[in-house]
Amino acid sequence: MSRQLPLFFVLISVVFAFGHNAFGQSIMVGPDEKFEKQVLSLPYAFYNENFGLAGAYVYAVTGYPQKQAALISTAMAGTNGSALAFLMGRDLQMPLIDRLFLDAVFQAGYFQDSDIYTDGNPHYADERAGSNDSDQNDYVTSDGGWDNFFRLRFKYLLPMGHGRDTIINTQVVDQGLLVKGATGGESWNPFTSGLTYVELKPFYRLQQIRSDELRENVKTNGLEVSLFRDNRDFRFNPSKGSAIRLKWNRDFGWFNSSESWTAVDTEIDKYFSLGESDWFRQRVLAFDFWTSYSPTWNVKDNGDIEHRPPTFAGATLGGLWRMRGYPSQRFSDKAAIYYAAEYRMIPRWNPFENWDWIQKYVGVQWLQFVPFVEVGRVAPDWGVERLHEDMKWDAGLGLRLWAKGIVVRIDSAVSDEGFGVQMMVAQPFQF
Repeated sequence: MSRQLPLFFVLISVVFAFGHNAFGQSIMVGPDEKFEKQVLSLPYAFYNENFGLAGAYVYAVTGYPQKQAALISTAMAGTNGSALAFLMGRDLQMPLIDRLFLDAVFQAGYFQDSDIYTDGNPHYADERAGSNDSDQNDYVTSDGGWDNFFRLRFKYLLPMGHGRDTIINTQVVDQGLLVKGATGGESWNPFTSGLTYVELKPFYRLQQIRSDELRENVKTNGLEVSLFRDNRDFRFNPSKGSAIRLKWNRDFGWFNSSESWTAVDTEIDKYFSLGESDWFRQRVLAFDFWTSYSPTWNVKDNGDIEHRPPTFAGATLGGLWRMRGYPSQRFSDKAAIYYAAEYRMIPRWNPFENWDWIQKYVGVQWLQFVPFVEVGRVAPDWGVERLHEDMKWDAGLGLRLWAKGIVVRIDSAVSDEGFGVQMMVAQPFQF
């Protein structure tokens, strides 16, 4: 089974709180079109190989301090010495500028036994860890280290399409499906359909690697600039429409950064509704394409690489979002390409309706079964022919729930390197 990096444990801890989609803002109301603030305050326990036996507490509130906003916090500590604190604010409308919103994420964590696909394993001195042909055991295991980060995404909604006259949309949801208030999917024309954002995201991350083979502090900070057109009808679970994102990342090498670097990427996804059937309330075909390139990546005469993004940034495949049959950040290089297809089916059957005592806490309104396939690869340069040779693949089945107004996702997949299970909030595309 795939071993995941620490961020997984942060996000899965708020699965039954509130999701964090990075784009758009709306107020969800029930069929009676009445809004209700939701609060979650819950201690819990869990076990995994990174934390051991752990105790945790989560507090989250949606609809505060504004109806479209949410605040989420959690803290946890385990018997093997891992611990973290996490805080997130979502869709916070800025004062004085009505069209400007903020998503803020902060984490301070100390983690044991994390597998990181970076050079340093002496058994694989003649290959570069994470390359397309690298061995699956070419990683170092960090015996303990800090992983701290923050991200501040400022999102400015342009006055066009569905955002021309309405800044914060109201969407009517009945049993987890959108019935009124679609924010896209009506036309390809961005001036008549969808939401378009210009985004700026300052970021910082420190990842410490402490192993017998490698002791390193990976520090990066900089700015992400992106243009995002969200032409999906319902961002949490689209049934029609599309989205495209163009992104530029730059670490300028300032403030004690490990190294300066640049990465650019593009993601496009498309959805086709197949309607209802006798067995299913909703059937949707979903497709995704993503590619990334680092123009600053430079291989020196001695083989060392300068001005490359960290392994957790840039052209990276594997883990929660892309190539789910592989461990997190399994592949990384100067360039990458990725394709995915999913068949999302929501049956009319919902066993949670028979368990009132569980529904009181989790509020599951639908289950979704999702067979999917993925192909992709990383490469030392961007070229159509190179990127479509010797591609990696996986295939799997996902089980997803609409719980407390969010999508809870459990995806299992098989690849040529084994079997992986990814658990997360939100659908995998355009997170």
